[in-house]
Amino acid sequence: MAGTRSRAEAHALGVFLLLVSNLFFALSGVFTKSIQADLWTILGWRGLVGGVLVALYVALKQRRAGQPVDLRLDRRGWLIAVVSAGASVLFIGSFKLTSVASVVVIYATMPFMAAALAFFVFGERLGSRTLIAAGLSFLGVVISVRGGLGEGQLFGDLVAVAMTFACAVYIVMVRAFQNTNSVWASGVAALILVPVGLLFGDYSAISWQDALLMTLFGASFAAAIILWTEGGRLVPSGEAGLLGTAEMPIAVGLAWIFIGEVPGTWSLAGGVIVLAAVACHAWLDMRARQKAAPQSVR
Repeated sequence: MAGTRSRAEAHALGVFLLLVSNLFFALSGVFTKSIQADLWTILGWRGLVGGVLVALYVALKQRRAGQPVDLRLDRRGWLIAVVSAGASVLFIGSFKLTSVASVVVIYATMPFMAAALAFFVFGERLGSRTLIAAGLSFLGVVISVRGGLGEGQLFGDLVAVAMTFACAVYIVMVRAFQNTNSVWASGVAALILVPVGLLFGDYSAISWQDALLMTLFGASFAAAIILWTEGGRLVPSGEAGLLGTAEMPIAVGLAWIFIGEVPGTWSLAGGVIVLAAVACHAWLDMRARQKAAPQSVR
């Protein structure tokens, strides 16, 4: 019984960590919209704070495991970091150019983009359930982008599509390079953007409010990555994917509360379709894994 309670407690902790990480991820739109500084300044400041915090986390974890602190990356790690840095530029840029609702709706299709990439790169089979969910998600994105076209935000929506594709590439690379420390690669990606931010950003007239918000943004970025990583270790991947769908309504709700950004009709309609497709697919995937688990034990 003790072992059962221990597993149950670990699972409950994992669910809690994943949900809190969703909250931090969902704050990205609010931070970006609230900060008056330019894109490159935000990326540089956020990268410095977030990158340093991730480095401290990785170093502390290695020391607690009795290992020497090693913050080196191999070529695969650097490749992941560069792709992640590019995705971050598109991520923050998309929030600057279109609504939070549009960005999170489009980003929610990332698992299906990653599945398609894995099919073309590694020949991984795409099940009928995935294809149906991907088709419905694509329909939801088309509806959402239709709203952006009417509101003059089409370019921002297209940037969000490019960002989602870059994140899908990142996910496929992390799966392919399983021996690479992807958490530290994300930290390096943030640090890569520091000199870029210094080169292209404008630090001459940063208000103290922007400085505080960018510092909090960097800390939120680090917390999201760390909590998602730790929570994902305690929860089956199918359930983790299902919990990840909570980010969309949380992000839209936070944007509504803190910056008064009410989602348009088209974005809301598209978001409902995408959320339903992603959530149902993740739930069915979780159920399938649970049914297959006893067979794998035998």
